[in-house]
Amino acid sequence: MKVEGEKRFALLLAVKDSDYVKKVYGGYVNVFVEALGDEGEKWDLFRVVDGDFPSVDDLQNYEGFVVSGSPHDAYGDDFWILELCFLLQTLFAMQKKVLGICFGHQVLCRALGGKVAKSSSGWDIGVREVSFTQDFYSYSFSDGLDEMPRNLSIIECHQDEVWELPIGAQVLASSEKTGVEMFAYGGNIVGIQGHPEYTKDILDNLIDRLLANGSIERKVGEEARLQLKKEPDKTNWKRMCKSFLKGEWSQFQIYF
Repeated sequence: MKVEGEKRFALLLAVKDSDYVKKVYGGYVNVFVEALGDEGEKWDLFRVVDGDFPSVDDLQNYEGFVVSGSPHDAYGDDFWILELCFLLQTLFAMQKKVLGICFGHQVLCRALGGKVAKSSSGWDIGVREVSFTQDFYSYSFSDGLDEMPRNLSIIECHQDEVWELPIGAQVLASSEKTGVEMFAYGGNIVGIQGHPEYTKDILDNLIDRLLANGSIERKVGEEARLQLKKEPDKTNWKRMCKSFLKGEWSQFQIYF
């Protein structure tokens, strides 16, 4: 039940907590709330990867929803992924704000009619600079910033990508590695391929695990570690995400 005056948000967690994240952060939910939460808000966790979903009757009580990354394929047909697609379609119809991160970005695209598949250029792991398209500047993502650069760096860790956007969606950012780094659909859907919530130590531990289970070759891991010397622009990404989830887009203006 929603308390009067309290803003509620839902984290749809599509990944199981790693031992490292549980030990250092107490779980991914704390990583997301640290990045996107503000005092006085209530963030509810739904482990959709385990089949835990919010009830349809409760959806109207949330200001916004965040879909996390995942080691699973957004184009897979696991029952929970199909159920998640249906939920995202429902939220879109309700005009609820939904922010998709990595897998969340991809599954949002799929649920709304786009196409997701393996990247033809392989894994993208590390810190990468993305460039904003002209369409980006028609959205008020950066409420509170005096100036918005044309490029921002972000932590990446993915081998799948968006191939085709839903009809009517707009590409807001791209990189030399990935054509759709960010997209928007209407006034309530935003997907970001990178991880604005990640810290460099989380990625460093993830590289260890990917090497240990044979998901990536040693050369890929070494190149990713070299990129960890760069600093992602976490502050601007966090502000953009929070502005989208909680702000009024029409109030934003960019200055150069």
